[in-house]
Amino acid sequence: MTTAVEGEIRKFDALAGRWWDPSGPMKPLHRMNPLRTGWIGARIAAAHGRTGRDLSGLSILDVGCGAGLASEAFARMGAQVTGLDAAGEALEAARAHAEAGGLEIDYREGTPEELAAEGARFDAVVALEVIEHVEDRPAFCAALAALAKPGGGQIFLSTLNRTARSFLMAKVGAEYVLRMLPVGTHDWRMFVTPGELGTELRRAGLQVTDIAGMTMDPLTGRWRESRDLGVNYLMAARR
Repeated sequence: MTTAVEGEIRKFDALAGRWWDPSGPMKPLHRMNPLRTGWIGARIAAAHGRTGRDLSGLSILDVGCGAGLASEAFARMGAQVTGLDAAGEALEAARAHAEAGGLEIDYREGTPEELAAEGARFDAVVALEVIEHVEDRPAFCAALAALAKPGGGQIFLSTLNRTARSFLMAKVGAEYVLRMLPVGTHDWRMFVTPGELGTELRRAGLQVTDIAGMTMDPLTGRWRESRDLGVNYLMAARR
């Protein structure tokens, strides 16, 4: 059983060579990354009695890591990071970039259910802009839950809400009008409402602990935390 979608894997492998170009097709993720990794890092640190974003010695699994934007951010916070993706070419780009930057990140090709079957467990499991690309959301959430350490392991997701506004902004606007993303990056029908995601996480045996919207300033391109869940949002849970 696998939650990976072959068409989605090919799509992101095709972007591997330009993943780290801040002005390229992954520009929105480059802009969004400080907010989402900072939000997550602060909550992992707090759960372990630390201030700031000190993740020294903590184990983090970055599911659907692509070429490693979030993985590298967590590694720079001191975490022991494992990056997991089914897109082999994206992982090659991730390994090359981490090596060039002097970072030690364990990149693995595969799916979360495969890694969970091996008995791997982590202090925190992260899946950023991934769940809207998987075949079976409940199975994916169950695999994330299985990969978190019992008794407090944390799970973090960021994704897109399925609303009329997200269709206009994240699909039509970002892909066809502003050309911020390659056409076909998203299938709006696979977007996930906060209610759906929260239900699926609870069914996987998790407790939802936090949720926040992510809003982009159209003038500066900078992202900030907000209460607006209408397009992009973050959700935290624990085992």
